[in-house]
Amino acid sequence: MARPITLFTGQWADLPLEELCKKASAWGYQGLELACWGDHVEVDKAARNKQYAKSRKELLADYGLECWAISNHLAGQLVCDPNDDSRSDMFAPENCHGNAENKRRWAIKEMKQTAKAAQNIGVKVVNGFTGSSIWHMLYSFPPVSHKMIDDGFKQFAKLWNPILDEFDKCGVKFALEVHPTEIAFDIHTARRALAAVKNRKAFGFNFDPSHLHWQMVDPVRFLQAFPKKIYHVHMKDAAITLDGESGILASHLNFGAPGRGWDFRSLGRGGIDFEEIIRELNVLGYKGPLSVEWEDAAMDREHGAREACDFVRAIDFEKSDRVFDEAFDQ
Repeated sequence: MARPITLFTGQWADLPLEELCKKASAWGYQGLELACWGDHVEVDKAARNKQYAKSRKELLADYGLECWAISNHLAGQLVCDPNDDSRSDMFAPENCHGNAENKRRWAIKEMKQTAKAAQNIGVKVVNGFTGSSIWHMLYSFPPVSHKMIDDGFKQFAKLWNPILDEFDKCGVKFALEVHPTEIAFDIHTARRALAAVKNRKAFGFNFDPSHLHWQMVDPVRFLQAFPKKIYHVHMKDAAITLDGESGILASHLNFGAPGRGWDFRSLGRGGIDFEEIIRELNVLGYKGPLSVEWEDAAMDREHGAREACDFVRAIDFEKSDRVFDEAFDQ
């Protein structure tokens, strides 16, 4: 059987979980990757109440759906970010607003609880972000020293190792979605992140080719670089739309705006070669879900989600157990 097709619920958290279950089942999905916001997973409740945690999978099962992973990108972002950024108030509890260290303390506690929530729900992977204290230093002016960058990776390890200790205790892995604004956003920085936490088993990657493609990083090369660290896979497309006026830094134009240098696209409508990704996942022996993270600012999302499920079903295939001309030896 080919890999299960799931839908990440992060972009659908405005809908009650049961309503989304009905829709996803009708669209042909086999499961959901549950976001830890909206009413999809309440982390604190799932961490301390096994019956509530169990109810997440039971609700999905009522609609013929399963769950292989949950995701807590929002809290994860605040672990390493410079939390004096007022934008993060949208993620943090109200009593943390305007207080950088309170945000960080909340985020660390929340991520530790997410490991327990995952254990209670019965999944082995939590996807998410780490944040980064050095992303804003991407361009080296004012000048950025090697020490500043080194210190950023050291801070990541200092803050995340205690979180990962809780993941180890719970038998759950954390899969970083390699992504601009995170401690790892391409192959070089992914290697540094792994080295910073001494390549520990609890830390790996949620492979999402869309964030690599628009940076002009080869998604297949990423898979080849980290064959044992691909803990989960997002299916999302992107298009580079450079027009001689814009660049890949997006010109402060929002998603979907005319003139933007790149944008996310519904699956099969961008520039990513998913055929080669599937072939490489077969080489790696990845058998986990292919989780659609649907984002396309120019398309109705329900049309897109249905179309994306069909696309993944058509593009995925099992690895061969033989070379075709072995039949001639029979």
